[in-house]
Amino acid sequence: MRITVSGLPGSGTTSLARHLAETHQYTLISAGEVFRQMAKERNLDLAEYARIAEQNPSIDREIDARQREIAEGQDDIIAEGRLSGWCVRNADLKIWLQASMECRVERIFSRDTLEDRETALFLTREREESEARRYQDYYSIEIGDLSPYHMVLNSEKFGVEDLSSLVDTAIRCVTQK
Repeated sequence: MRITVSGLPGSGTTSLARHLAETHQYTLISAGEVFRQMAKERNLDLAEYARIAEQNPSIDREIDARQREIAEGQDDIIAEGRLSGWCVRNADLKIWLQASMECRVERIFSRDTLEDRETALFLTREREESEARRYQDYYSIEIGDLSPYHMVLNSEKFGVEDLSSLVDTAIRCVTQK
């Protein structure tokens, strides 16, 4: 089984992907974690590194190609990242998580221990705009186009356990075909 979990920053993709990986004993590949680690290695924050990535397509392409190669080459894997649903073409189940900007900013504010919510909102908008430009420029992907996804789930209304239950039902349906 190959599953992708995608969504905008703060939508809960990492939480759901980790939960599913643990529950099902699947390998987890997280594009966002790779991007964060690469920024940290260069002593840059996410916004700074995103600006560099806008000028250097090789950063995104390396992350996406690495994730695609690993995910398409083995079974029992969860690929988590903004473009995973687009990049892992042979995924059995592609999930998009959504939540309001207010909810996502609150999560980001808490998670990233930012100085205030206004900063979290500014950085989230800046990041989303940067990523949208890069995805359009590099891959001709409109991030708002959800057509590759089999499931669109609202992570604002459902917690990770509830989302996991919904995904488990979908996994059963896919594996019974």
